[in-house]
Amino acid sequence: MDALTLWMAVGFLFAGYAVIANDSVQTLGTWIASNNDKFNWKIMWGCASAVLLYTLWYGWYTNGGDISYGRLNKIPFQEIQWYHAAAPGLLLILTRIGVPVSTSFLVLSAFASTFVLEKMLVKSMMGYAVAAVAAYVIWIGVTKILNEANPVKEEHKRWWRIGQWVTTGFLWFTWLSHDMANIAVFLPREIPWDLMVMISLVFIVGLGFMFKEGGGKIQNIVIEKHNTRYVRSATIIDAVYFLILWFFKELNDIPMSTTWVFVGLLCGRELAMATMTGKEKFKTVFPLVTKDFIKMMIGLGASVGVVLMIHYVIVPNGY
Repeated sequence: MDALTLWMAVGFLFAGYAVIANDSVQTLGTWIASNNDKFNWKIMWGCASAVLLYTLWYGWYTNGGDISYGRLNKIPFQEIQWYHAAAPGLLLILTRIGVPVSTSFLVLSAFASTFVLEKMLVKSMMGYAVAAVAAYVIWIGVTKILNEANPVKEEHKRWWRIGQWVTTGFLWFTWLSHDMANIAVFLPREIPWDLMVMISLVFIVGLGFMFKEGGGKIQNIVIEKHNTRYVRSATIIDAVYFLILWFFKELNDIPMSTTWVFVGLLCGRELAMATMTGKEKFKTVFPLVTKDFIKMMIGLGASVGVVLMIHYVIVPNGY
């Protein structure tokens, strides 16, 4: 194995694990939180793996061997160097200490030009703002209609749970078709079928590890928010997140931070609930949402540091 192939393999494994352990909780976190006491983790792992395999192979088949769903159109394939693999390595460290880092920024910044990175930042900021405002407005309405803390009637529980599983499936597919670019950037744009089999196995194993851990430390961002363990609340969160991601996915092929969208969604929801219920004072809500925002900025700072180091220190004339 030559050095370039080695760094490609290392970068792919680091990025694959970091995406599954860090970003997948955005889409599966509320589903895990509200179903952990009802279903064995192996059942949920199997269902999530089925959607993952469909997304992988559908994208591979319809896009000529490219699993990024067009998200790398503006980021051409490059020979993988050590500094490319170092980016997801840093992401791996931040993930293990519970920082909700934007994988798109931290990984793709090592490959993208400053022009593309700027467009990614603008789109991600739009995603955060749209998600926060949409969540605030929607949960103002939700709070007026129902109290999420009240138990769901027995005759309705089954339908809410079915709705959640269906919604989570669509959300999982939409999210994967976007964030797969963060892993595919380390791979050839046309992947042979035998390599696809190996990639599929790596993803399934990584997903199984995440489910066995119950979501890992990033899951705390979900479960510390109000009522996210309740199936009704989880279903509404997943439905809103799916619609916002789908909108930005169809907007253009520029990658964006789904982490920012997710944190913005939870922020708007918390502020709306504090506004409507009157039981939660803003002085207790703001530290919660501010903590998440600060963690996002830590990730952004690391991403900017990576791109500046590569573009102006390691390979100043390489882009």
